[in-house]
Amino acid sequence: MKKILIAAFSLLFVVGSIQAQEYKKILKKASKTLGKYNLNPGENADKLAEAIALINQAFESEEAQNSPKALVTKGKIYTEIAAAEIREKLLSTDPEAKLATPDASTIALSAFTKAMNMDPGKGEVKDALRGLKELEGHLNNTGAIAYESKDFTGAFANFDGSLKARDLLLANKKKSRLDEQEGMLDSQIFTAAMTGYYAKEYENCLPYLESIYAKGSDEAAVYDALYNIKSQQKAENALEYLEEGRKRFPDDTGLLFSEINHYLQAGKLEELTTKLKTAIEKEPDNTSVYVTLGNVYDQLSTKELEAGNTAKANEYFDLAKDYFTQTLEKDPSNFDAQYSLGAQYYNKAASMTETLNKLSDDYTPAGTKKYNAAKAEMDGLFEKALPYFLKAEAAADAKGTPDRNTLIALKEIYARKNDLEKSAAYKAKIDAL
Repeated sequence: MKKILIAAFSLLFVVGSIQAQEYKKILKKASKTLGKYNLNPGENADKLAEAIALINQAFESEEAQNSPKALVTKGKIYTEIAAAEIREKLLSTDPEAKLATPDASTIALSAFTKAMNMDPGKGEVKDALRGLKELEGHLNNTGAIAYESKDFTGAFANFDGSLKARDLLLANKKKSRLDEQEGMLDSQIFTAAMTGYYAKEYENCLPYLESIYAKGSDEAAVYDALYNIKSQQKAENALEYLEEGRKRFPDDTGLLFSEINHYLQAGKLEELTTKLKTAIEKEPDNTSVYVTLGNVYDQLSTKELEAGNTAKANEYFDLAKDYFTQTLEKDPSNFDAQYSLGAQYYNKAASMTETLNKLSDDYTPAGTKKYNAAKAEMDGLFEKALPYFLKAEAAADAKGTPDRNTLIALKEIYARKNDLEKSAAYKAKIDAL
């Protein structure tokens, strides 16, 4: 009985070995299939998909995954795929044409890298390095194609990959295309850094940004990116990058707007007005800056009113109104400006509630007169707010994004006007959101 079991086990072992070796035949078939595609890509488009399917099938084998030779073969095949697809893209008359296998170059790089990190033979090392040399250009081209379509994640993966390919070549005493011309390497590092930043691959692109900064970069975007990344990381030196950038590039609008956002978050309103006026000078048609400056003055008005400085509060109120009005002159349907103007009058009216409550306790003729005058003023402010909120509602509805705060304000205003039907209609709109 034992002999039969041993024989059966041996048979299973042999079958298993044959299956493990099958990947070599499949890889060979994949290479041949890709060769047929390359002979006539137009007529043999199906051969490309077939070749990829065969490679994936071959690498279902654990033995293939741990074979430097198989990995080098995979790298070579995917390098050919990348080359073929880039060629097709460049020859295409369709500007929207996409790469069928956009990650072909990075897959090839991964295969070559994994093979080199194993224990490859001399022939495999030679083939892998030759493959990497060819792959460098494909990584760069694929990155450029991804960047053009605003696929920053794909662009960064390829630009970053080209730098990793260079490192692997240099480690094996081979030259890289990035060292052939002066400035080419620095340009590639900058491109990788910025696409990584746009892709929000902050941890991965930060070393590139810091290396560029250390050399004294003449690119304002580097300082802006470092400030924003370091701010998110809550680094103590984040502001240093912004301040240095603003000194070196005082006319750069990207840095200016980062500085504006910094002051907004810090609540430094007085300093912010100067920055925003500078922004308006640089971008006179940017309505968002006008609205922001209006809101800053509105906040300053509220601050002064709470401190009892009525004259200063009114001064800031008028300045806020002026910038909101300038926004509407440039863009009559601007929701933010319409809403902000309505909110100005609404909040000013609401701030009079406490005064009215105090006056309501005085039943003398003089007290009643003061109460009526204050109430008339408050009702007048609510009345001034109404048309702005109605226009804000229309602007929001036109975009298909009804605004809850606008609807709440309209409900309250109509309730104060004793127009209960309209007030109820707005309540229904709020409930439906």
